[in-house]
Amino acid sequence: MLKDRFFPLFPLKSIQSNISLAFSMLILAAIVLTSLVSYQVSVAAVERNSKGYIEEIIKQVNLNIQSYVDNMENISLLALTNKDVKYYISDNNFISAENRRTYEKQISDLFQAILYTRKDIASIMVFGYNGRFVSDRRITTLNPNTKTEDQEWYQLAKAAGGRSVVSAPHVQSLIENEYRWVVSLSRELKSTDGIKADGVLLVDLNLSVINDICENINLGKKGYLFIVDNEGHIVYHPQQQLIDSKLRTERIAEVLQAPSGQSFVVNEGGDKRIYSVQDTNFGWRIAGVAYSDDLIANKEGLRNSIIFYSLCGLAITLLISIGLSHRLSKPIKVLQSDMKQVEKGNFNIQTEIGQMNEIGQLGRSFNLMVSRTKFLMEETILNQENKRKSELLLLQSQINPHFLYNTLDSIVWMAEQKQHEEVVLMTSALAKLFRASITKEKELVPIRVEIEHITNYLLIQKMRYNDELNYVIDMDESILDYKTLKILLQPFVENAIYHGIRNMYGMDDGLITIRGRQAGDQIIFEVEDNGQGMSAEQLGKLLYSNLEDNANQGIGIRNVNERIKLYFGHEYGIQIRSEIEEGTCITIVIPKLD
Repeated sequence: MLKDRFFPLFPLKSIQSNISLAFSMLILAAIVLTSLVSYQVSVAAVERNSKGYIEEIIKQVNLNIQSYVDNMENISLLALTNKDVKYYISDNNFISAENRRTYEKQISDLFQAILYTRKDIASIMVFGYNGRFVSDRRITTLNPNTKTEDQEWYQLAKAAGGRSVVSAPHVQSLIENEYRWVVSLSRELKSTDGIKADGVLLVDLNLSVINDICENINLGKKGYLFIVDNEGHIVYHPQQQLIDSKLRTERIAEVLQAPSGQSFVVNEGGDKRIYSVQDTNFGWRIAGVAYSDDLIANKEGLRNSIIFYSLCGLAITLLISIGLSHRLSKPIKVLQSDMKQVEKGNFNIQTEIGQMNEIGQLGRSFNLMVSRTKFLMEETILNQENKRKSELLLLQSQINPHFLYNTLDSIVWMAEQKQHEEVVLMTSALAKLFRASITKEKELVPIRVEIEHITNYLLIQKMRYNDELNYVIDMDESILDYKTLKILLQPFVENAIYHGIRNMYGMDDGLITIRGRQAGDQIIFEVEDNGQGMSAEQLGKLLYSNLEDNANQGIGIRNVNERIKLYFGHEYGIQIRSEIEEGTCITIVIPKLD
């Protein structure tokens, strides 16, 4: 029927054939995959070209900045070769105060002339090791709170030994009441002989010049360029305020580690960024950042086309898959439904077997399994019923022959002694005991009936052992109408007599206490004696030995324990605690049954 409704042109006989057909129908998915690969290859090619383009832009920026720094180098050379500057900062004590002002004026005029042609320079200063100072201003008041010797640019110049050094951006606070954001070029000035150092030249560059060079660089809509020094301090960044306030981070560590002239790619938050790095000659590193989405002009259109055709192919494939999956899954769903019926306990069900493919064979195996399970369950139930019957018959018939013999012997002895009342009492108790054992009633009896049975048993034992045995039965009257297993307490009382009380040589009279109470939804019995108690080894033999091993002990305690668990469940049963010369207490827990 399924073959007539779905795909009549494809008479398939196995799941493997169906899967093969399904894969053939999904060739369109392979076409889409090929298109995606082609798209990725195209994007990669564009990205490679874009990397080259970015590298060229950074090289050009590097040349511009290098040219600017070279101009600052030339300014330092003017100061280095200027005779007035050299003479002014040399170790010459013959310059009078009047001549000193003349030199200062000449040097300031020189520096002012330079600043007049270079608006990008903030200031030019010379600090002689002889304590003399001159700047581009004729009247200059130094900041008393700033020590020149502690400035980084000053220390770097002295360490460089005559080479020019470029500092990271910083606030220049040398002049009183002036605080400019600058980049400093400093250089140690040598004496005429080129050996002795006489002072340090400082040229402060307005940082806005670096901003002007970098901010007009176009690396796409979102791309940008930034500069760091060799220690990772930012020289320029278009969003430096956000970085300083921890609202944005930059991959400075990767930029410092990347080889100069190469690029690396970062994927972060769905944005693919390309970093291109270029070193300057004076310790700075320029990094250009471009976004992959900006580099490919028609990337969105190309992606939309791929998505459109992929969706069309997906729709076609989905229609085919729906029909094919319906054909494949219907017999499986039928089998699943039948399995759920089995889970609910219905073992009379047989699933329908269609074609003898893999699913048909699975259905056939399922039917065989259900039949076999049903047979085994019925067999198990029958065995359990037979086991319970045999156990009950065993319990009913297992009045210890020694106990019967001793009881009859006691009756004969009392008759010979003409103790007629005792004979009647013991004979009556023995008759009631036999009647309770051989009765055909159900396994469950009221607790009052069980108490009557154990009372007769104890009465016989009391008359046999005379003053050596005493007993107390303390039963809560509220539990007497609840049900319990027949002959439940006798094995434990018998064990208390034969293993506890009877062996008390030279000790006080034996006492057996039988208690019964309710606790929640449970009935708890306790059989306690003050006998000799048992060791752990004796407890193990008593609780875990077979019924045959307890032939001398009447009804086996292990048998009773298993009988309780078999009838009520594994959470019920007995517990034994015993100490040598202290006695034994057996706790029996059963459910509360009306």
